[in-house]
Amino acid sequence: MDVMNAFNKLDKTFKVLVIALIVLVVLVPIGLIASGTAFGEWGPDELQQAVGYVPTGLQQMTGIWSAPLDGYDLPGDHSTIPTQTPGYYVSAIVGVLVVGLIAYGIGKVIIKRND
Repeated sequence: MDVMNAFNKLDKTFKVLVIALIVLVVLVPIGLIASGTAFGEWGPDELQQAVGYVPTGLQQMTGIWSAPLDGYDLPGDHSTIPTQTPGYYVSAIVGVLVVGLIAYGIGKVIIKRND
């Protein structure tokens, strides 16, 4: 079965969701030209500077987890926007797939319980 045939068989609401996710993934590199940091991605230093306070839990948890693609960048020296873009796309696609699979799994569990 080809991709377009499978897409045409989807529910209308799900089609809108898929199209919206594709548009968002395509627009991901806009973050490369934005100034400052992304909302909610502050480390303790940035949070201290922005609001003058760092919660104790955040201080204790700092350094426990490091992102697989730190800074949304692939390994290597990527100092220009065109060389940083693939890392943003990989991060976006992996994120959409992980969240989608988790939501799918939760949906399956809920449906199974209701049957």
